[in-house]
Amino acid sequence: MRKNKIGFLEAFSIGVGGMVGGGIFAVLGLTITLARGAAPIAFAIAGFIALITAYSYVKLSLRYPSAGGTIEFIVRAYGNGLFSSFVNLLMLVSYIIMLALYAYAFGSYGSALLMGKDVVWVHDILSIGVIAFFTLINLFGAFLTGKVEDLMVLLKIFILLIFAGVGLTSIHTAHLATSEWMPFPSVVSGGLIIFLAYEGFELIANTARDIKNPKKNLPRAYYSSVIFVIALYVLIAVVTVGNVTFQEAKNAQDYVLAKAAEPFFGQIGFVLIGIAALLSTASAINATIYGGGRTSYLIAKLGELPENFEEKIKNGYKGMLIIAFFSMLFATLFNLDNISVAGSIGFLIVFSLVNLANFLLYKETGANRLIAGFATLLCIVATFMLVAYNAVHSPGSLLTSGIAVSMVFVFTIFYAHFKKRKDILSLFVDKRLHKDEIEKDKELYKI
Repeated sequence: MRKNKIGFLEAFSIGVGGMVGGGIFAVLGLTITLARGAAPIAFAIAGFIALITAYSYVKLSLRYPSAGGTIEFIVRAYGNGLFSSFVNLLMLVSYIIMLALYAYAFGSYGSALLMGKDVVWVHDILSIGVIAFFTLINLFGAFLTGKVEDLMVLLKIFILLIFAGVGLTSIHTAHLATSEWMPFPSVVSGGLIIFLAYEGFELIANTARDIKNPKKNLPRAYYSSVIFVIALYVLIAVVTVGNVTFQEAKNAQDYVLAKAAEPFFGQIGFVLIGIAALLSTASAINATIYGGGRTSYLIAKLGELPENFEEKIKNGYKGMLIIAFFSMLFATLFNLDNISVAGSIGFLIVFSLVNLANFLLYKETGANRLIAGFATLLCIVATFMLVAYNAVHSPGSLLTSGIAVSMVFVFTIFYAHFKKRKDILSLFVDKRLHKDEIEKDKELYKI
């Protein structure tokens, strides 16, 4: 049995750190454009979906503690077949899109700080450069980065809390009046587009085998981290909407949080929030490259990716290089709207299937089927609403999602004909389980 090393605070930090990455800096302006004065409501809607999905992660993490996290849950519920291959690869592509979003945000804030506005060529250079830098760090030794990661998370949250606390004193409440709200479908769409800002709480699942007193600490870590981030995001949205005009938010859409700090902090506030954004997106990029590399390694172990993804380079994997390359393409070839929609759709699909997994495995997990079923339905409806809204109002934004899903589907079908799945028992089975459970796993994975 492994020695438990992770307590509640560490798991809570992982969840909060995973969520408060580049998402809030990248998509806040887009949400304000769509929802206007109802932007805080949009964040609350997305947060509720994340919170109810956390219920499924709690139940599945307690029953199937594994370093595989979401991958483990998908295979448990749907078997190690073609469907699971598609979902696992879709999740990996969603990570790539998230990495591109963080890099896009880094480029936007970096360009604004250096040039005073978002200059395309500076933006692109910074976006590519930050991905390349942290890919090298992960490949050739991320010891120092790992040590300062917790400090960066604390620093960015501290700056955001200062921003929110001081900013409340200068808000224009008229900006938040119901007369300034967009129609409800637009508000909901604004919330669903920024759903990816809540992506990250599922990283707690990867710690389930190493957490102290999991029955107590896992639920606390999941729920408290999501609730904390919901409150933080809603507060930030209130302060931002209350301190900038809607036209200013539209003009500075990619770095609106820094713009919102100017009324009460002046130019120093712009620089301070800009630095916080660079720290946040940099730490998120570093963590996502590491996590994406680990995810691609696990998927390759399942036999769903070429063996090159498993091969090590120094302290990393070759898969990191491939992930970095595609992230650079997404960050420079697609605009923020396209990336945001694609990322949110990807994770809404994955979370729909995780909730459904909890519904199907309720006898194993001890879940309440009404809650699991409602969470599944909510994620599915949210996915269709996001697709439908963009089909009418921004059909071009769906192109990126369509390309991503189509590529994953074609690759899954094509690769399945040329590669047999491996013996993955040693990868997924928790050795603390009873021998009877191991026999069930052999049958499940067709070993």
